[in-house]
Amino acid sequence: MQPLIDALIFIVDDDASVREALAWLLRSRRLVSEQYASAEDFELRLAEGPLADQPHCLLLDVRMPGMSGLVLFDRLAERGLLEVLPVIFLTGHADVPTAVDAVKRGAFDFCEKPFSDNALVDRIEQALGGSLRAVEAQRARRLLLRRVEELTEREREVMRRVVEGLPNKLIADQLSISVRTVEVHRARVFEKMEVKSAVELANLLRDV
Repeated sequence: MQPLIDALIFIVDDDASVREALAWLLRSRRLVSEQYASAEDFELRLAEGPLADQPHCLLLDVRMPGMSGLVLFDRLAERGLLEVLPVIFLTGHADVPTAVDAVKRGAFDFCEKPFSDNALVDRIEQALGGSLRAVEAQRARRLLLRRVEELTEREREVMRRVVEGLPNKLIADQLSISVRTVEVHRARVFEKMEVKSAVELANLLRDV
């Protein structure tokens, strides 16, 4: 499937046999994984730098020695990583209510041990699809911000007023420049921002 190209699944579980079984399952579906024996080890991985610009998913055990999966989940949520790094909890029967609560707080899903291979992979693929959309949205936002930074100060002044819906004559009066100069700046803004209308420009900048 196209969304799974370059995807990476993190497996965080203190049980080595569970980690190996999950890694084997993922390899059989041509999915790449990394294994971690503790939440602390995974945090060290995250401390090395930001996640690569690719789809991710985290398979996370609820109960582990040291930091629990729930504590790690809360830390990921605080850092705003749950969209690009959706979390699927791996739970025992006793942990199901806890996992359900975590889903209400932003976890992608939970799978009860022993889990169905097909059902788990289906959810992983869905989580990766959501991660891909989040990664692409972040990439588009970075590109948009770069385009804005490349505008001159005067072009940004004109752009702000164009987005507000002001006519060229009023923009010219406010900036003490000619209407023709406004038209030139406006055309350059449209070209650099790769839009064809003020409405398109306003929609593009809505979340910036």
